[in-house]
Amino acid sequence: MAEMSIKKKRPKNLDLTTIRLPLPGKVSILHRVSGAGLFLCLPVIVWLFGASFESPEAFSAVTGMLLVKVIIAGLIWAFVHHFCAGIRFLLLDLHVGIEKEAARKSAAVVFAVSIPLTLILWGVLL
Repeated sequence: MAEMSIKKKRPKNLDLTTIRLPLPGKVSILHRVSGAGLFLCLPVIVWLFGASFESPEAFSAVTGMLLVKVIIAGLIWAFVHHFCAGIRFLLLDLHVGIEKEAARKSAAVVFAVSIPLTLILWGVLL
């Protein structure tokens, strides 16, 4: 009984600048950030969409703003990354690729697919 009351001192690193995440950890965090970003930018998307339908002049004004192009590029990346990482996590839930090396490779594939696909979609849409 005395053995159970002894608590082990675990090392704690609270300095976030020194933490080095592996690639699957970075994909996981970016998946959460991209999902939150898509959700929080939904009012901006709806406003831009509505503003573009007011008149042909309003459409050209909205599509001509550099800030709008940057926002749309970021949202395209967020959607594509969230989609690709979501497929990866669905496969992990099905116990496909849960080994350490396979998980690293699938995380690299998420980046290798999402970045060029974002550039392709950005070129097609804008």
